[in-house]
Amino acid sequence: MSDQRKETRKNLMAFTPVYGLHPRTLFGYIEDLTVKGAMIIGEEPVEVNKHLTLEIEFPGDIPELTTPRMKIPARVAWCKPERGPHYFDIGFEFTELKPEDEKIIEALLRRYEFRRQIPTQELE
Repeated sequence: MSDQRKETRKNLMAFTPVYGLHPRTLFGYIEDLTVKGAMIIGEEPVEVNKHLTLEIEFPGDIPELTTPRMKIPARVAWCKPERGPHYFDIGFEFTELKPEDEKIIEALLRRYEFRRQIPTQELE
């Protein structure tokens, strides 16, 4: 897989847990998200190229969401130790995103995307 992104990653300000199914196991929490995939920060490494189903549990205050969680087939694109010794950055590529799932992710991004405020300076 190419390291070049087709979409800009968007950091979330919401505490959004991600689970693996069969058995249901907490992988970690979303650091950033696009409609193509997500980066999760977790405590355990995950095997690269493994195909699995993710369950993303959404915050409860988004009116556009019709469900509190979404199941998405995904592939582990990469996994590497984070700066700290006890956590891993895990990149997931969504492999079968339905149009309704894409709308839910877009609603989540609109509501919780971390937006950096850049101070404006007046011209003299």
